[in-house]
Formats: sequence, C-alpha cells, structure tokens
Amino acid sequence: MATPLFAGITVAAAALAGRYGIQAWQAFKARPPRPKKFFVGGFQPNMTKREAALILGVRESAVAEKVKEAHRRVMIANHPDAGGSHYLASKINEAKDMMVGKPKDSSSAF
Repeated sequence: MATPLFAGITVAAAALAGRYGIQAWQAFKARPPRPKKFFVGGFQPNMTKREAALILGVRESAVAEKVKEAHRRVMIANHPDAGGSHYLASKINEAKDMMVGKPKDSSSAF
C-alpha cells in the first residue's frame, strides 16, 4: 500500500523540481546583460594597434569590414552632433585609421 504513495510523492517532487528549473532558466535568460568592464586610465600618448582595437571593441587582427562596422557603431554613440565629445570622436577616428592602416599624417591639406 505504501509503494503507490511513495511513487506519487516522487512524481510530484520531480514535477515541482522541473517547474522550478524551467522558471529559473527563463528568469536567467530574461535578465539584462552585464555591463562591460571599462579600462582604467586614459589614452596613451601615441596610439598603438592594441589601444585602437580596445577603443573599437574588435580584435587586433580584425578585417577592414569589421573595423568600419565597429567604427560606425561607436561613432553613432559618441558623435559630437549627438552630444558626444569632440576629443573622443577624434580618438575613435584615429583608432579606425590605425586599424585599417591609414597613415596618421598625410601631405594633403584635405
């Protein structure tokens, strides 16, 4: 007589545990993403390829297409016309130029 009772309790416990597990998973998936950690300190006097990659959020070996896409995304968030800093915008542009291999100083006035 006691065996069906224990079987019923076991099935009920398994169902409740499954329900709790599903609710926990849905809550885990619905949580907001954690903010990325920012790097301490300012910019280096001369920009390196590593610093440029950190500014744009790409790998140092990223192809030009990925660099341009990352530059566009970062510039939209930090453009001076949208309330961003001119200094940050210039650093973002310098980072893009460094990553795509464009020389820093050009002989052209434009």
